[in-house]
Amino acid sequence: MTGARSETPGIFVTGTGTEVGKTVVAAVIARTLAAKGFKVAVYKPAVTGIEEGVESDHALLRRASGSDQGDAEIAPYRFGPPASPHLAAALAGEEVDPERLRRAAAAAAGGAGAIVCEGVGGLLVPLSPSYLVRDLAADLGLPLVVVASPGLGTINHALLTIEAARAAGLTVAAVVLTPWPEAPTEIERSNRGTIAALAGVRVLTLGSIDLSDPESWPALSVPMGRFRSL
Repeated sequence: MTGARSETPGIFVTGTGTEVGKTVVAAVIARTLAAKGFKVAVYKPAVTGIEEGVESDHALLRRASGSDQGDAEIAPYRFGPPASPHLAAALAGEEVDPERLRRAAAAAAGGAGAIVCEGVGGLLVPLSPSYLVRDLAADLGLPLVVVASPGLGTINHALLTIEAARAAGLTVAAVVLTPWPEAPTEIERSNRGTIAALAGVRVLTLGSIDLSDPESWPALSVPMGRFRSL
């Protein structure tokens, strides 16, 4: 991608792996921005593991943000199998096109006051055989929020993700540990402080939330950057 940065503020939410709460954190950030009066666009390059009767990731993001975007505007690629996007696409006889991903993200950002992008799995997950989630984050030019679990093992996972991000020139705006317990253990408290100290990054927490009741969600404010336009 080339050209000047647009004026649309935004953030890119990634995680230390699958099922760590990326979509929930992205949804809460989007809800927080909408409550502040922003017209929020949401974007996820690919959604896999879509099940009939179960709210998909892109549907949750749309509901949280109050956006009127269509499915294809939020998630250009959508697949049923719960697999890495490059494999899910191959099983469907397709290959994810990085240029299509960039164009869709730019279109979403162009009509919004803020954009919340969510990756797939972790930073090094392949969207296509030669294009990683990290590559997309770098192309969009947005700072990262890294989502991680609060428990044992999270220091290593979080620091590896932060190191992988910084190696590609990406800025890490914050780490969010979730679901943060009401009574954190000594290990969980230590994990939060250790990640903050070793990575030199702000570490926030998000407890368990009722996904059906956005009005009850806490605010989650993170530093944003500016979307890099085509």
